[in-house]
Amino acid sequence: MEKTTKRNQNLMKAIRRMHTLVESDDIEKQRASQENLSGLFTKSKEMKYETFEIDHIPAEWVSVDRRHIKKYVILYCHGGGYNTGSFRYARSITNKLACTTSMDVLSFDYRLAPESPFPCALQDAIKAWDYLMHFGYGARDVIVAGDSAGGNLALTLVLKLKEQGRILPRGLILFSPWTDLTKSGKSHQSKVEIDPILSEEYLDKAILDYAVDQELTNPFISPLFADFEGFPPTYIQVGNNEILLSDSVNLQRQMQKYHVQVRLDLYKGMWHVFQMAPFKAAYDAIDQMSEFIFDICR
Repeated sequence: MEKTTKRNQNLMKAIRRMHTLVESDDIEKQRASQENLSGLFTKSKEMKYETFEIDHIPAEWVSVDRRHIKKYVILYCHGGGYNTGSFRYARSITNKLACTTSMDVLSFDYRLAPESPFPCALQDAIKAWDYLMHFGYGARDVIVAGDSAGGNLALTLVLKLKEQGRILPRGLILFSPWTDLTKSGKSHQSKVEIDPILSEEYLDKAILDYAVDQELTNPFISPLFADFEGFPPTYIQVGNNEILLSDSVNLQRQMQKYHVQVRLDLYKGMWHVFQMAPFKAAYDAIDQMSEFIFDICR
């Protein structure tokens, strides 16, 4: 036990040092650092990328360079606090999803705050959804996935589809989703000293950029406060060493109140969106995600 604890502590320190490579008070520099880092860690000969635009929104198809499943598709919403991130930076997850499921993944660059605050990202997500519908997929052929702020966007996309009376996707996949911009969860206090990725200062800046002058309990901003009646099966993964732990735990409880088929896996010793990292625990977590997808697609 002592050896495991020390190993986890050393790993957390290494992750914190790695994260400082992309941290910057200058948001443009941080975005550029993410893009540069993505080029180092997401190259793979077995992957294919097809970039295009959806009504002026940069997007790409991520697929494996072999025979694969065409019936179902994953719509991926990248994270980054709504003010950074891109489909290229998300390849550390979308590559794994495409490889493990043998499904095509559609990822897109929604408009970022502070230049384009709420509800711009949600408007762009709806356009990506509509593209898939016009492309020939049915709603029940789509699994919506996202990490961090992208998990927030995945949830609010489904909420908007529900509000519009449209058919909902087959399932939801959420990696450390950011569900509560009011920061009411206990982990905002209990995990603040050990989280190697997120800080309260980072979250406060992201909230100000994305939701300035907005009511933070609006379900389209903080989906934790939503009515989840009729929501599709949902699978959540979260690390126990992250500030946003409560965002996932409380989301599961809220969904259960509405009788949603929801599963949450808590990964000990892990941090925010650890699935992006190139080591065994990340691949094992993606394998669990894939099993969930195969189960709901039967």
